[in-house]
Amino acid sequence: QVQLVESGGGLVQAGGSLRLSCAASGLSFSKSVMGWVRQAPGKEREFVSTISWGGRTTSYANSVKGRFTISRDNAKNTVYLQMNSLKPEDTAVYYCAGARRAVVSTLAHEYDYWGQGTQVTVSS
Repeated sequence: QVQLVESGGGLVQAGGSLRLSCAASGLSFSKSVMGWVRQAPGKEREFVSTISWGGRTTSYANSVKGRFTISRDNAKNTVYLQMNSLKPEDTAVYYCAGARRAVVSTLAHEYDYWGQGTQVTVSS
């Protein structure tokens, strides 16, 4: 059974930083594209970032480019999202996602596995 467990969310002031972690089990992690997707209240899910098997290829939404960094540790079956210079508009539930594919994807529907989400709230 595949499990993706996010942690690291919380309340932070604008301009602050948070680091999200996602611990994966039950899947071939080193052969899974991993990503982060967020959903704000009343809005659709929004792609945030994705990373390839070995971490060499990454992609970011324009809204977070230059502020967020995705990384992974295949030895620990964990993917991270370092979020700096946070803005109130970054407030959302952040979901970790995994995909049985070889190429990174910016499309939420192309991911096969999902975590339960972690709340990130940025106050102004």
